[in-house]
Amino acid sequence: MNRGQEYPSIADAISDKTQVPFIPQKQKPVSGGCINRASRIQSADGRDYFIKENDLHFAPFFQAEAQALVEIKKTQTIRVPEVITYGQTPSSSFLVLEFIKEGSSSNSSSAQLGRNLAKLHSIKQTFFGWTLDNCIGATPQPNPKSENWVEFYRTHRLGHQFELAKKKNKTFDKVDELLDGISFFFQDYLPHPSLLHGDLWGGNASFDSAGNPFIFDPASYYGDREADLAFTYMFGGFSPAFYKAYHDVYPLDPGFSMRKSLYNLYHELNHFNLFGGGYANSAQSSIDELVAHFS
Repeated sequence: MNRGQEYPSIADAISDKTQVPFIPQKQKPVSGGCINRASRIQSADGRDYFIKENDLHFAPFFQAEAQALVEIKKTQTIRVPEVITYGQTPSSSFLVLEFIKEGSSSNSSSAQLGRNLAKLHSIKQTFFGWTLDNCIGATPQPNPKSENWVEFYRTHRLGHQFELAKKKNKTFDKVDELLDGISFFFQDYLPHPSLLHGDLWGGNASFDSAGNPFIFDPASYYGDREADLAFTYMFGGFSPAFYKAYHDVYPLDPGFSMRKSLYNLYHELNHFNLFGGGYANSAQSSIDELVAHFS
């Protein structure tokens, strides 16, 4: 994967991309993330950008994130930060984005978020997977092209996370039963590929100063739109107005309530692989619950 152009500094990268010299006046850390170093940088002429930085090895993931933001923007369904540039300095990789000043939400703005997301998901893609591998948090996320969603999810989502857990000397009970029986959850349901945000928890959706919704920090790929909706429930943060508006535009299949645990298992496993702790117990409880459906 292309790592992007190398620049002496991030300011030089911004100057090169915008064709206007960028002279930083101040740069302040921005809190909220645990994977990247985030900051807001401002210039003497009033330009304002959001910067994400990480070690040099992270450059391909910033490229993939930039591509996802551009692709979502092209759908003209939901706002995302505009990509300014990405690349490397001698000591770090970086992604420079439009800085969007956050405001507050309301029932109407939450409903607009639901409608916009439903419109994004309504656009049918031609395959499952994506054009690039990327990451979910800091975990590599493989996205090979596939015509079979069940096989893709079995192998490249759950199977991938179980293998990563094994490398941490953690095994789970009933894994083979779950992976062998996963088609049970799709007996009467055939999803089409949708462009997903891929990491849609409450911390990756917000509202600008005018109350308009936007999403950011994607881990995008083409998959079942239920995977996006399921994760919105895992940590909360989305209002009843959001879900009602989504359902009004693009109603969910009745089996979603059962598949929600299947999709959130991926994130429980990923959180275990990233952070350890009690996520292993949550993942095992989900496995037991899912296997009980067909055993």
